[in-house]
Amino acid sequence: MAALGWLTPRRRSATARSVLAGEASAEAARKSSQEAPRATPEEPDFPVIGDDRAAAFFDLDNTVMQGAALFHFGRGLYKRKFFETRDLAKFAWQQAWFRLAGVEDPEHMQDARDSALSIVKGHRVAELESIGEEIYDEYMADRIWPGTRALAQAHLDAGQKVWLVTAAPVEIAQVIARRLGLTGALGTVAESVDGVYTGKLVGEPLHGPAKAEAVRALAAAEGLDLSRCAAYSDSHNDIPMLSLVGHPYAINPDAKLRRHAREKDWRLRDYRTGRKAAKVGIPAAAGVGAVAGGTAAAIALSRRRR
Repeated sequence: MAALGWLTPRRRSATARSVLAGEASAEAARKSSQEAPRATPEEPDFPVIGDDRAAAFFDLDNTVMQGAALFHFGRGLYKRKFFETRDLAKFAWQQAWFRLAGVEDPEHMQDARDSALSIVKGHRVAELESIGEEIYDEYMADRIWPGTRALAQAHLDAGQKVWLVTAAPVEIAQVIARRLGLTGALGTVAESVDGVYTGKLVGEPLHGPAKAEAVRALAAAEGLDLSRCAAYSDSHNDIPMLSLVGHPYAINPDAKLRRHAREKDWRLRDYRTGRKAAKVGIPAAAGVGAVAGGTAAAIALSRRRR
């Protein structure tokens, strides 16, 4: 109080009381702010605008698009006489099984790989790319899930890159990505020499753990922070990819992924209209004519006419 010595005793006393009152009020306010219960913060806006170290990775089949891109591509190839009509009845049940089961069978994946390669062997890459553009318009454009498309657009609007990540041929994946305005696509790469398919793969199909490795490699090349990235899929086979990122989403999930997502408290979105079907992992599109579906399955399970 020495600093107040020049004041009269009465004024000095009043000033001291003011100082004490102010300090006490400030201390009370500080304690009150610390002790008061804080409101639960709302979920922060996501994606974060301007975060150039974040990106989004979307599975394709039953996540972005209803059904399997490979099957829809097969319908287009059948229409263009890449294989025989007699194969349709034989393999129609396979497409029906794929739709009803809502899961990917490793043995069928192997058949799909071998058969698709035999079908395209000897064809020019440019020819398949051109056909892919036509097939997208014929069979795929109307099968894009609007809800998932909106999620992808949100990332794009935030200034982030968005990639498809799929076991489908990379040429088809790139067509779909381009048509949707996405950054690009990671897909299975078929070997070609001088622009002609050899009937072999470069490595293995981009499926399961391979998707996670592809995302990890791309993130490293792009300087991304995976903890700030998002991934979206319908399949439990993509749990390795979903587990890589800080923002995993289960979209139209199969039963195993739905269970895993709930255990891990992952975000979940279901855009299928048939709620009963969704609960057991059956695509809402189930029940579409098996013969029509068989035209799509033929690419996975038939051989090109010699």
